[in-house]
Amino acid sequence: MKTRKELKKLYNTLEFQKEYQYDGKDLGALCTQAGTTFHLWSPLAEEVELRLYRDGKHSECFQKIAMQKEKRGVWSYQTERYLHGVYYDYQIPWDGEIVELGDPYARGCGVNGIRSMVVDLNRMNPLQWEHDQRPKKREENIIYELHIKEFSWDESGGFSKENRGKYKAFTEEHTTLFGDGEHSTGLDYLKELGVTHVQLMPVYDYGSVDESNDEEFNWGYDPENYNVPEGSYATDTEDGAVRIREFKEMVQSLHKNGFRVIMDVVYNHMYSLESNLNKAVPWYYFRTKDDGTISNGSACGNDVASERPMCANYIVDSVLYWAEEYHIDGFRFDLMGLLDVDLMNRIRRELDVRYGRGEILVFGEPWAADETAIEGTAVPALKKHIAQLDCEIGMFCDDTRDAIKGHVFEAEIPGFVNGANGLEEKILNSVRAWSTDGRNVKAPSQVITYVSAHDNWTLWDKLEKTISDEEERIRINKMAAAMYMTCQGNLFFLSGEEFARTKDGLENTYNAPIELNRLDWERAYRYTDLRTYYQGLIALRKQLPGLCDKSEGAWKRIFEEWKTEGVVGFFVDNTGKVYESKWKTLCVIYNSTRETVSKELKEGDWEILVDSESSFRWKEGKKVGCAKAAPKSVLVLGQRS
Repeated sequence: MKTRKELKKLYNTLEFQKEYQYDGKDLGALCTQAGTTFHLWSPLAEEVELRLYRDGKHSECFQKIAMQKEKRGVWSYQTERYLHGVYYDYQIPWDGEIVELGDPYARGCGVNGIRSMVVDLNRMNPLQWEHDQRPKKREENIIYELHIKEFSWDESGGFSKENRGKYKAFTEEHTTLFGDGEHSTGLDYLKELGVTHVQLMPVYDYGSVDESNDEEFNWGYDPENYNVPEGSYATDTEDGAVRIREFKEMVQSLHKNGFRVIMDVVYNHMYSLESNLNKAVPWYYFRTKDDGTISNGSACGNDVASERPMCANYIVDSVLYWAEEYHIDGFRFDLMGLLDVDLMNRIRRELDVRYGRGEILVFGEPWAADETAIEGTAVPALKKHIAQLDCEIGMFCDDTRDAIKGHVFEAEIPGFVNGANGLEEKILNSVRAWSTDGRNVKAPSQVITYVSAHDNWTLWDKLEKTISDEEERIRINKMAAAMYMTCQGNLFFLSGEEFARTKDGLENTYNAPIELNRLDWERAYRYTDLRTYYQGLIALRKQLPGLCDKSEGAWKRIFEEWKTEGVVGFFVDNTGKVYESKWKTLCVIYNSTRETVSKELKEGDWEILVDSESSFRWKEGKKVGCAKAAPKSVLVLGQRS
């Protein structure tokens, strides 16, 4: 076997690409009533053996089959036998050593992904799956980040014991707090809150938990089998069919209840260098430096070589597979800054062709943990390269996040809401989704506006670092929420942010006990005032076309801005292009000082929409002649159309 340095040189030659580039869509095991085919791309292998098993873990191999070498580095075997439910793996001799591997293109697998599984996907659909449809687009994208296990694990959620922490919990309707029949949890709670999209933290098969041990917990940013659902969330971890069917039942239920489903995908690195992809084609799918050392821009031990043709094909095909087979409505790309611009734009184009322009959301983290050894002329999809990305590819805006609440890594460095000075211009840029500050943001469609996600401290825990008084902290939490929900861009927040979610001050809880990570549904009703404030903000946002506008000229709707120390104000052209609003103009004031701030208004009928006490003022129709923003609050007024 050649060294990593030698392989890097080989893989980058035109000769290798011309001889081994394979664009077929039949890689993996495909099973229908007509028979079963197996295809594996392993261009350097001299022989490949297919091994069949009765189950996914325990049984002995009952048949060994020498695969046939085809053109372009593909190995194949086909049979008229209907092998649905049969498990399999491969053996490849490398330098005298026999390497065992699962299928990198597997669509099913056994417990812990050890063996792949042949699946007739037509038999995996729940009842009425063919009639499943994504909910109609709403006026705004309100994205709510959830972890499967965290959502339903706590007893207070009222979910059935057998479904707690599982996909099946999302199929339970009308759950209530401890089953009291009064206080909504689960899907009804999300409806009342007003979210439009549920973003699921990793749900592909990942390697950082033992699927057979229900006590283990991890966020799951450790991909093993990219095209198979994670088994620890299934009610049966041994039968590879169960995870597939229950995942689809979850999506079907979320759609039925009005939510689009976003999948958190991690194509930037793999859980282990012993991945099936690396075993099939050594060091093709990983970036290496010129001296052969492994690139580690992910800080997870490796970086995926997304710029290489077959790696790009793999990622594109995987995204399209989830969208088609599992009806996924959007993709959030972990460490998108490690992937290349051409790949991201290609994913956008392919989804648009199949589902319509911008119908499937695509966004990600525009950063990396460190430098990466990206090859040739490939450009990483970092924040500084946003102008090269399609305007329907979004990026998390850390500038808005940090300007509002403070430094993400330094606990005691505050933001605008909790005492920092000199951030007024950054706040105004945040309002316009950074479309006019020279950063080449094309439109608000490219910006994810948020202040908290699963990484780092929750908003509540971050505020606790700088504000000791809880009553004051609630007021500042309301202010932070009202600020980002009156900025342009796509709105996103961590589940539980609306009820002061805490992780006891722990910054990184990726593998902390579920008792710390779980959603505490009791807390949702302990902090009713804060939760209700979020509900009002979300309901109002959907009525404000001036802020929901995602077009390239949307920033022009913000006008007559003003700022003083600790105060930012602006007006918004709120006339509707797609739908009309009750209010033709908005006046918004962010007041982080301890004094009331006043602003004279133009002539017209002005109403209070949001103030420090309530985000449902817009229901009251209370008229005012002068804008008066209370200390440490956001004031929103609307001029009647």
